Amino acid sequence: MDFSPASRGGAFGARKSSKTGDIGGVLPERSFNAESMGSPARKSSDDGAMNDGDRWKFCVVLGAQWGDEGKGKLVDILAQDAQVCARFNGGANAGHTLVVDGRKYAFHLMPCGIINRSCKNLIGNGVACHLPTLMKELEQLKEFDPRAVERVFISTRTHLLVDSHQLIDGILEAEASSHSIGTTKRGIGPCYSSKSIRNGLRFADLLHFETFEARLRELIKWSQKRFGEEGEADQPSQQLLRKCLREYNTRKAFDPEHGARGGVGSLEEEIERYRQFSQMLRHQIVDSVTFIHEEIMRGNRVLVEGANAALLDIDFGTYPFVTSSNTTIGGVCTGLGVPPKVIDNIVGVVKAYTTRVGNGPFPSELQNERQDLADFAGEYIGEALTIERKGDTRGPYGLSTGDVVKVGEMLQEVGHEYGTTTGRRRRCGWLDIPLVKYSAMVNGFHSISITKLDVLTGLKEIRIAVAYRSVDMTEVRLPSGYFPSHLEDLKKVVCEYETVQGWKEDISKCRRFADLPAGAKRYVLRIQELVGVPVSSVGVGPDRNDVLVL
Repeated sequence: MDFSPASRGGAFGARKSSKTGDIGGVLPERSFNAESMGSPARKSSDDGAMNDGDRWKFCVVLGAQWGDEGKGKLVDILAQDAQVCARFNGGANAGHTLVVDGRKYAFHLMPCGIINRSCKNLIGNGVACHLPTLMKELEQLKEFDPRAVERVFISTRTHLLVDSHQLIDGILEAEASSHSIGTTKRGIGPCYSSKSIRNGLRFADLLHFETFEARLRELIKWSQKRFGEEGEADQPSQQLLRKCLREYNTRKAFDPEHGARGGVGSLEEEIERYRQFSQMLRHQIVDSVTFIHEEIMRGNRVLVEGANAALLDIDFGTYPFVTSSNTTIGGVCTGLGVPPKVIDNIVGVVKAYTTRVGNGPFPSELQNERQDLADFAGEYIGEALTIERKGDTRGPYGLSTGDVVKVGEMLQEVGHEYGTTTGRRRRCGWLDIPLVKYSAMVNGFHSISITKLDVLTGLKEIRIAVAYRSVDMTEVRLPSGYFPSHLEDLKKVVCEYETVQGWKEDISKCRRFADLPAGAKRYVLRIQELVGVPVSSVGVGPDRNDVLVL
């Protein structure tokens, strides 16, 4: 039995399933229609507004897959009705791109509530904050809201990520070689390491600057002693980073040729930079536990956005190919200082297909970052499309009615699957229901929000991975909601697929669930049935208005 990628798709190495099944070609295909599955869990009003019964006081929005699900847009929409928007984990390795009135805003640290001029924004104690990055994000907002900084508050307990953490991250990633995690090299792991070994710096230290300066010098000296000396097996990139760490010239590390991508030229310059930051933000650094509990006591609505996603959680993700913080619901309590009982709404954001960045097993993968997998062959029945690919020597990506397409490549290009933070092409695959069910179990989602449904437009048939089986025993399904904790076990997973009919109509102008074509409705309703969690909204385009609230 062949379980290789080449066994999974049409003219590019696929094979059709027999009547006996389709696990990459061995378990039965099934068809579903909207009538057999009933209606969405909640009805939308005629104008698409959320019903009064859907009100919340403390809402958490979490990624349900490997990140890049489109959490930012949902948070942006919900933030219009919130008084506080908070981040509880991660750092500048996360990225949200919002489109508001045709203008793009890319945030890596800033809570998305900043787009609502009446919303306060809190960076919680669980975040690893690179302050120069945060200040750049505030700078880009000056035209939108000159007083945006007055709505940003940072916990005194939030850890400062300094440039040395980024240098160390690059050194360690290069050292890992073939076992590379595929990090963004933004210094997140080393910052959390400093937190754990208790030589880190917190925002409270900026309010006592003499203490901050002394502790920063100690941290840099410690970093230089442990990571500054060259090793015999060092790669050229490591040698440069170690040299920059010894000299503390991060400007050269970030841009060896021109020194124009940020950073500082010396430790003294770093200290002066943070002295200015401390003066600018003195009134924005707050005791976040008191801050958020006062907001709760006033009856204000608090919206919490997660960075990264469930399968990148340091405990529950695909370890070691994970981030360095808890991205799941428990991290909200420890990253903001709130008890579980205050949380009354947890929304899991699920992309209509699956993507991930970096290394690690990916059961439903169709195409990788290099675009050199066999992929799955599918028929395209939608309208002709031409998509620009900046910097790609192959020119624009084109689709015509009747084309046989590589589905994974289509998802990458039509979905613009390039990382906000890294610019790397994302790996793409079919929607993985076992993964989403596992995420729902860990997080306790009250509902799920499906994003980027429009990217699937034009596919005549769409597959859904509905169950896992082991390559060692394909006749038995793995338990519902089970997700392997070890990479070697995950590598042995094969997916059982169902196929639903797609749709050819443009759905980007739909404003109610009822407006969607039958194929799109079938797909959404089948996801709801398989996951066992109500669908609360569906994304049909990139703009903030392109969301159907059910």
